[in-house]
Amino acid sequence: MAEKVEFELVSPERLLVSEPVEMVVVPGSEGDFGALPHHAPMLTAVRPGVIDVYQDGKVKDRIFVAGGFAEVTEVRVTVLAEEAIKVAELDPSDVAARIKMAEQRIEEADGDLARSEAQRGLLIAQAMQAALDAPLH
Repeated sequence: MAEKVEFELVSPERLLVSEPVEMVVVPGSEGDFGALPHHAPMLTAVRPGVIDVYQDGKVKDRIFVAGGFAEVTEVRVTVLAEEAIKVAELDPSDVAARIKMAEQRIEEADGDLARSEAQRGLLIAQAMQAALDAPLH
């Protein structure tokens, strides 16, 4: 049996995933990275994007995360996500509405902080749309 790395994905609401996997590809702030057993320890920010979970040499699961942090050790990958949802559960009409609402908030922003928060919301919504549009591996 091939070695596995323990993968845990936690959102503010609940523990979404806790299982041994072959590899996890995470959208890190400096670019996507794959974590396998015996990976060098690291701590990094996670940007909005999709986590690909590999089993038996192929993508078993695709999970959208809105951002957060990832800790990688030789035996474990832990992602603390601001928001997480399986790509298969994303609703295209909800994502379109989220983009429209974020664009409206940017137009109505009355200060730098409000504009920055609205722009972050748009970035997340656009990353959700990209997850929906991406071909399956």
